[in-house]
Amino acid sequence: MDWNNFMQIFINIAAVFLRIMTNSLSNVFQKKLAFDGEKPVCINFINYLLLSVACLPFLFITDLSKLSGEFWFYALLGGIAGALCNNFMVIALKYGELSVLGPINSYKAVIGLIFGMILLHEIPNIYGIIGVILIIFGTYFIFDNFTPSVFIRKDIKYRFLALFFSALEAVLIKKVILLSSVSTSVIASSILGAVFSYIIIKINGVCKVKFPDRKHSIMYILTALCFGLMTITTAYVFKHINVGYALSLFQLSIIVNVILGYKLFKEKNLIKKLIGSLIILIGSATILIYGH
Repeated sequence: MDWNNFMQIFINIAAVFLRIMTNSLSNVFQKKLAFDGEKPVCINFINYLLLSVACLPFLFITDLSKLSGEFWFYALLGGIAGALCNNFMVIALKYGELSVLGPINSYKAVIGLIFGMILLHEIPNIYGIIGVILIIFGTYFIFDNFTPSVFIRKDIKYRFLALFFSALEAVLIKKVILLSSVSTSVIASSILGAVFSYIIIKINGVCKVKFPDRKHSIMYILTALCFGLMTITTAYVFKHINVGYALSLFQLSIIVNVILGYKLFKEKNLIKKLIGSLIILIGSATILIYGH
């Protein structure tokens, strides 16, 4: 292995690690803001707005005239998916536990498998079936009292909505990167995310956006910083790593969420949830890497 290959592998690993940590920390800050009474739709919009402001200087050195109509089509869809994903995620965080909502993210692999069956007529192999069984079995350890009714809880319903749009956004981000570059993808997702987040505010009947007071300003800045780094590293990893492998690596954030939920929000049953998360993690990786 030559030096260039070694450095590329090192940078890829660092990007994955940074993406995992910033994703979890972003969830922590969003949960704290929602817990303090900030409206989820406003948290979502201000988050994207701060990212957009940070991206504006780079917009002037980007040659927009070279971007195709196909790029704008997928970028617009990605902006809608991203705004909806983060909005539903903040609502879920307001009502649910971080140590529960984190592991639920692994159901993204199951949803991908189902869409593959319906839209692409891909029949899952034995690994796909084993992965689904492991995820369902691991879920038993995540909830204090697991029954099928947990899936109709408000926090879980919103988490699944966020999960659906997150899976859709991942595919669209990859497409946008292939049609442009990592930096252009980040700029487009930030600015279009802000536009569609504002539309979500209006749809929800919020007449006036209340900008954060001094108490919450730092929290919003930290949220935007983490979310921005997560967006950049996600785009970078998708550029250099197969999406299926990347998504399976990203699932490691569920372990971090369980630990942060226990440490910061006094959520219970750490060991039980860690065992469940590990089982879910194995199931998710099995589906994403071997299950199609």
